[in-house]
Amino acid sequence: MDAFPEEAPFRKEVRTWLADNLVGEFAALRGLGGSGSEHEAYPERIAWNRHLAAAGWTCLGWPEEHGGRGFGLTRQVVFHEEYARADAPARVNHLGEELLGPTLIALGTEAQKKRFLPPIVEVHELWCQGYSEPDAGSDLANVRTRARREGDDWVIHGQKIWTSLAQHADWCFAVVRTEPGSRRHAGLSYLLVPLRQPGVSIRPIRQLTGTSEFNEVFFTDARTRADLVVGEPGDGWRVAMATLGFERGVSTVGQQVGFARELAEIVAEARANGTFDDPLIADRIATAKLGLEVLRTHALRTLAGEPPPGADNVQKLLWARWHRELGELAMEVRGASGLTVGAPYVPDRLQSMFLFSRADTLYGGSDEIQRNIIAERVLGLPKEPRA
Repeated sequence: MDAFPEEAPFRKEVRTWLADNLVGEFAALRGLGGSGSEHEAYPERIAWNRHLAAAGWTCLGWPEEHGGRGFGLTRQVVFHEEYARADAPARVNHLGEELLGPTLIALGTEAQKKRFLPPIVEVHELWCQGYSEPDAGSDLANVRTRARREGDDWVIHGQKIWTSLAQHADWCFAVVRTEPGSRRHAGLSYLLVPLRQPGVSIRPIRQLTGTSEFNEVFFTDARTRADLVVGEPGDGWRVAMATLGFERGVSTVGQQVGFARELAEIVAEARANGTFDDPLIADRIATAKLGLEVLRTHALRTLAGEPPPGADNVQKLLWARWHRELGELAMEVRGASGLTVGAPYVPDRLQSMFLFSRADTLYGGSDEIQRNIIAERVLGLPKEPRA
């Protein structure tokens, strides 16, 4: 059932445009990219994203004065739903468009907005997120990468890890420690750092899927201009949390359409190989279907109006565990054949989904961290004992 019947003309406009444009050289991109598959046709997907930009289909929720279209929630949701239903390729500019751009619009200087927002809209500069470190994953406040002020520059030393798509990015928005001797949330700053410079080394990490979406990033006397700090120096925690709030936005609705496609593929395989007749498998499929409806209902309720405290954390908990269990269901349906991969090692789509989904409950804030945040900061329960 369409949640937004009043947007039927706009839905038709989006659907028609995608049908008319996912043709020719772009037709072969259908279904490519996304988590665990970002290596697929990357240059061609950049060309597609720039085609989207030229037609005004990027940064839809941004204010018009910053190059967006000023669309409200419902139109953004409709676009993401139709984009996913068309099996259009995963976009390469998510981190710039959905995370950094809204952060700059809310907290950046006018000079920063003028410099960085247009290239994001046009997909001419790509971004990655420099948060996690070897000893600061979900515990972001433990970051040790440091920067010191030297004349008109910040000079950066340290390491980031699990940095998605850093090997393709031009810039990184990074949380670093700029106040010597500071601890935890204090003394952090949010810097915009160019990656194409001698002081930056990027090393891809080979994953279970056989691909390298994540990277290690090393900073050794890397530099960025002193005015490329978002917010005030030392105020990085507040800015970083604002970015995380934008991370769980309307694109999650499109993500759920992709989840529905994966579930449909699993159901089709179960019917084909006879496992659908197994009552335990049929029960798990029904449970997955109901869980997906819960995800959609919660996402729409969270996005509409002022979300209750902790709603984003609950959303992450819900979809991460649901998707990980979907991967497990896929392998149950596949049976013994799901355990084998030919040479060279190239898992098929369901196998890749299973392998990558093992990380869903870890990245973006582990389940344990999400529960602590909900318990301590939302419900006011006693804090977990810490050493």
